[in-house]
Amino acid sequence: MSKESTYSKPPRFISSKVRDGEGSDFVPTIKNMAEENRPREKMLANGEEALTTAELLAILIGSGSLQKNAVELMQEILHDCDDKLMLLSRLSVDDLKQYKGIGEAKALTLKAAMEIGRRRTTEEMSRDLVEVKDAQTIYRYMHPKMKDLPYEECWALMLNNRAKLLKRVQISQGGITETSVDIRLVMKNVLFSNATALVLVHNHPSGSCRPSRYDDQLTRALQEACRVLNIRLMDHVIVTDGDYYSYAEEGKI
Repeated sequence: MSKESTYSKPPRFISSKVRDGEGSDFVPTIKNMAEENRPREKMLANGEEALTTAELLAILIGSGSLQKNAVELMQEILHDCDDKLMLLSRLSVDDLKQYKGIGEAKALTLKAAMEIGRRRTTEEMSRDLVEVKDAQTIYRYMHPKMKDLPYEECWALMLNNRAKLLKRVQISQGGITETSVDIRLVMKNVLFSNATALVLVHNHPSGSCRPSRYDDQLTRALQEACRVLNIRLMDHVIVTDGDYYSYAEEGKI
């Protein structure tokens, strides 16, 4: 992970001597920044939309390191994540602790903020999902939940005979390349939900939505179980960050 970054306009400090590199005993903090550039004061004066992402995150961590203030530290971390919150959210606590100035408490604060953002997106999608029309609808619904996961998860969507969502249940959680799915557990949840239709969804953290041999075997086994219990298997969708694979669209269901 690169620790070198350049910025078009560094924060303006009150002391020009310090800003120009003089004064070796100086420890950069947000308090040494001009008041109009301090994140909290800037938010109070202009609202949260006026702040950069680094400034917003700096408010969360509160302080930086001996070399950088909180804003500069978050600029560095974001730079290493290509300035994408999606990539930042994938950093583990241990990854974040590699940066000078980020201890366990700050790392957990950042992880909590990323999780809150993910849950807000998921809530919005859950509210909007009324009817499962096609694989794109399923993808848009499940993508916010699964896009940043570093491991595989499998979920079952239970539907009524009008394809309305009754319940969403996590079936399993596995490793980077595979998660084991118990067909009996899937069907148990379908029956307990009084569902008449089912959609299975799992993710591929690798980024490839191409189904594996196990995915094909799972789909065939689930089809047979649904046939016996007179449940309609509408689709099995594999989700990646930016794409999906639908067994229904491919004519395999």
